[in-house]
Amino acid sequence: MQVIMTIRADLPLPRLLRPVGSGGNRVALVHYWLVGMRGGEKVLEALCRMFPDADIYTHVHVPARISDTINAHRVQTTRIGRLPFAGRLYQKYLPLMPRALEEVDLTGYDLVISSESGPAKGVIPPPDAPHLCYCHSPMRYLWDQYTVYRDTAGPLMRLVMPRLAHDLRAWDIASAARVDGFVANSSHVANRINKYWRRESDIVHPPVAVSQFAPVSRGEVDEFYLWAGELVPYKRPDLAVEAFTRMGKKLVVIGGPDKASRALADTAGPNVSFLGQVPFAVLRDHLARCKALIFPGEEDFGIVPVEAMASGRPVIAYGRGGALDTVVDGKTGLLFHDPSVDGLIEAVGAFEAEGLDRLDAGPLVAHSRRFDETAFRRGIAASLARLGVDIGPVWLSRAT
Repeated sequence: MQVIMTIRADLPLPRLLRPVGSGGNRVALVHYWLVGMRGGEKVLEALCRMFPDADIYTHVHVPARISDTINAHRVQTTRIGRLPFAGRLYQKYLPLMPRALEEVDLTGYDLVISSESGPAKGVIPPPDAPHLCYCHSPMRYLWDQYTVYRDTAGPLMRLVMPRLAHDLRAWDIASAARVDGFVANSSHVANRINKYWRRESDIVHPPVAVSQFAPVSRGEVDEFYLWAGELVPYKRPDLAVEAFTRMGKKLVVIGGPDKASRALADTAGPNVSFLGQVPFAVLRDHLARCKALIFPGEEDFGIVPVEAMASGRPVIAYGRGGALDTVVDGKTGLLFHDPSVDGLIEAVGAFEAEGLDRLDAGPLVAHSRRFDETAFRRGIAASLARLGVDIGPVWLSRAT
């Protein structure tokens, strides 16, 4: 049974037994790998702002690809970071990561917070140090997406993957028992934590920088729809491209890598435009001016729909995964349940017929604020309080 947490902002958290975050207490943040800035690293940034003196432990660290906020902390790598070409081939070393985590010496730390998507929660904390795990996703390639990863792997990996995955699953379950409390980034992930690890979890959505987005006037909204994100199969850009090619309606696709963008462009009609990877200002402009964001994949959470709503624009989303936590059907967009080209075409038709493209921007922007960094801080503070940890007034500090 999952625990869904609600917190009133006007009520202070109780003062508990173990103040952490000031007065010499030591905090360790454990993250799977630091090779780029994606959703997981944005969560780590927020944790860094909550715990400015925390140390970070990770398997691989490529400082040039990581933000100044994270790099300002003391970052230590496991033995994986010393292996050949670790910054590029880190995923090839996955079978070695459990032991590497267990070799991390956390003696003297008062609190451990792990950030889990790849292996991170398997550290061995001191006996009196609470361990909170913020889970972006149980490792997909071991659990629900195992057959997809196996079937698309090379010949050698297909040969060894069944045995490796079996052993890693056993360790993954065992290491879950070392965690005192779990936090899931969405209801979808909470369900998977319960399914695979048999653990309950709080739900604290990841922080979204909603203040960086703003709506435009209704007259500035254009006639194009928008798909934005990394061009990977599970996000289903192919579904959007084929559906809009058939409809003849304008679609703008933002995202890379360039090779995937070119491959999709070869299948698209002239009404579909591919901008590739663009500066943030271009993305922000298109989010504010699009008729709606198209979000046809099943994701653990999904930050782009929240960014679209912060820009005053509705979302047409596949009604599974994290979209169920962020998109309110009929009020901030439309949820569809047939993940096919025909299903998306029908959804776009219903969206226009119901006038959802004319939704007022104000309620969408207000809804997006439920996912800002202040809400994230309150959620983490409440989850720590359940473990008997009081982080003091730091949790109320305004997000920067």
